[in-house]
Amino acid sequence: MAEVTVRVALPVPLRRAFDYRHPTPLAPGVRVRVPFGRRVLAGIVLASPVAAPPGIALRAIAEVIDEAPLLNAEQLGLLQFVADYYHHAIGEVVFTALPSALKRGLVLTPPKAYRLTPAGARSDAPPFPARAHRRRALWQALKDRGPLAEGDVTALARGLKPVLAALVREGLVEVCEHPRPAGAPPAAGPVLRPDQEAACAAVRAALGTFQAFLLFGVTGSGKTEVYLELIAAARARGDQALILVPEIGLTPQLMARFRARLPDGLGVLHSGLSETERARVWGQAARGELTVIVGTRSAVFAPLKRLGLIIVDEEHDGSLKQQDGLRYHARDIAIVRAQRAGVPVVLGSATPALESYRHALDGRYRLLRLPGRGPDRSLPRVTILDMGREAADGGLGPTLLAALRARLLRREQALVFLNRRGYAPVLLCPECRWHAPCERCDARLTVHLARKTLRCHHCGHERPLPATCPRCGHGRLLRVGEGTQRLEETLARALPEARIARIDRDTVTSRLAFEDLLTRMRARDIDILVGTQMLAKGHDFADLTLVGVVNADQGLFGSDFRADEQLFAQIMQVAGRAGRAAKAGEVIIQTHHPHHPLWSPLVALDYEAFAEVALKDRYETGFPPYAHCALLRAEALKPELPLRFLETARALGQGSEAVTLGSVLPATLARRAGYYRAQLLVTSAHRPLLQAWLTTWVERIAQLPAGRQVRWSLDVDPHSLF
Repeated sequence: MAEVTVRVALPVPLRRAFDYRHPTPLAPGVRVRVPFGRRVLAGIVLASPVAAPPGIALRAIAEVIDEAPLLNAEQLGLLQFVADYYHHAIGEVVFTALPSALKRGLVLTPPKAYRLTPAGARSDAPPFPARAHRRRALWQALKDRGPLAEGDVTALARGLKPVLAALVREGLVEVCEHPRPAGAPPAAGPVLRPDQEAACAAVRAALGTFQAFLLFGVTGSGKTEVYLELIAAARARGDQALILVPEIGLTPQLMARFRARLPDGLGVLHSGLSETERARVWGQAARGELTVIVGTRSAVFAPLKRLGLIIVDEEHDGSLKQQDGLRYHARDIAIVRAQRAGVPVVLGSATPALESYRHALDGRYRLLRLPGRGPDRSLPRVTILDMGREAADGGLGPTLLAALRARLLRREQALVFLNRRGYAPVLLCPECRWHAPCERCDARLTVHLARKTLRCHHCGHERPLPATCPRCGHGRLLRVGEGTQRLEETLARALPEARIARIDRDTVTSRLAFEDLLTRMRARDIDILVGTQMLAKGHDFADLTLVGVVNADQGLFGSDFRADEQLFAQIMQVAGRAGRAAKAGEVIIQTHHPHHPLWSPLVALDYEAFAEVALKDRYETGFPPYAHCALLRAEALKPELPLRFLETARALGQGSEAVTLGSVLPATLARRAGYYRAQLLVTSAHRPLLQAWLTTWVERIAQLPAGRQVRWSLDVDPHSLF
């Protein structure tokens, strides 16, 4: 019998698939091992049989790994669309959809799980050594949650294997079978308000057909309850549901609610899981054993053969956009997947992306409104504080300090928000004006006093904090500006009676530590929480009645066209933490620009007023949603190489009326991690014309000899331009 030609996608940055020979046809979607140069790689069959290329002696497939396809026709079609739309190598796109263990062609073994022994469960608090914080926290997690799969334990924090081993040796923890929660009674949900029920009814009526919905509700309006009702409706039809969230690690309350209401058939996919745990959940979803998958952006590719509903929570969030490699946007892929599968997709947000909001106004999406928090929960009162009239102490004005004292007297909680970690953003010599620069980036180093280091927040470069000026030897260096660490110090000095905790990337190095802090906050062991954008969404504290926003001006004059939109969304989200229960909430925003037009809609918590002005500005400047963009980026170790490459690429693209080519410009942060960066923006009024033009342009760029001297990438629908 004559051999057939099999087309295989390989995880290499070449914009093509590769042909191999095999004695029999292979089903698309199965994994194979093939020779590639001097290596043997795992690949995915795209098609078989195909016409053999003339005059080429094909190499044989070395091994067929799977008996049945890992990827079905629906998934392969979606991945081909992604490769075409983002003009990315098909092999890299296909392998983006697989967990790492499956990318390497590994055969999986059942994962372990852990639970408390009878001795461990009997004890209220084992007599751990005083410094055994991780052992105590892990024991508490096992007590609160019951048996934990190995991947769930790994996701709590790094390096927990020795901690687990110690608990096992002490007889407090034992290995058990993987937990199977099937049959556990689901928690009852609240009675829906009329606006929530109307939203549910609209989506339920669309089950089985494609329709895009924008669920637009203020913070605390009950969007999650709508999601849960819709998931129940999809499962009642025998369908599976896919829920995308920006960052699972930062929304433990959301996950707790999902687990309580969906105790069986729920799987979670995110980067914090171990390789084997991700592959296990992936396989369960593909076999239909799981009916609900909650995950971060890569979960948009999860295998669901009975897909009936897609939900994208916080659809405006920038975390849904991949910023390197395959630069896809999970929200946009979710919409395409829903359309191809013929199922509804629900986009939820209190501050929708302007593109989504305009689609809703134009009727492409159906707008579902949740305008309030319910009869017993009001929106917070917002005050703009002019810092030109206040003498700030370490970033805190007397008005905000007085409000914090009032909360302490009333035994209420407060949150102070500053989106800048570290102690101070600048280390300055008052004598010669030297400031600590990053040697690898065009950026200043931030002072981190606790570790006595200077750190770059762009590339991670770190060096010891100098005692004297390296340039002139002056012995008193100034720490200029405020970070969360300095804010914590100022609060401790001004309010010594307060119990203060800080949440940022420096203090929270694992989900376990993060959840421990949130537990303390709910138990009222913390009076004032200081934090960055990690606290801006997904948290609900009944006694938190005050939010203070410090140095709110950071995003007012950003160079990116989305700067105002991102700042508005961020402050709206963090303001929404106040007054989420029966107690009234207040938000105080400190600014040196009290008359900036952004503050007026923020004081009213009126997203639609902001969107009206912002959309008009976008229309006048020709940015999305009134244009479609692609950004060609290049970087190299020599400053002239990216500019030269992009100028050549620009010349290749001239002469078409379909697009407008911008100027070649250095990035705002022109040097990062030692690489010089530049970019070229392409815009068009029509998406199909832009896509057709990009196809030809990228093919020509790929042939440029100068492309071998730089690292270049194309970002279609970029989330950030500078």
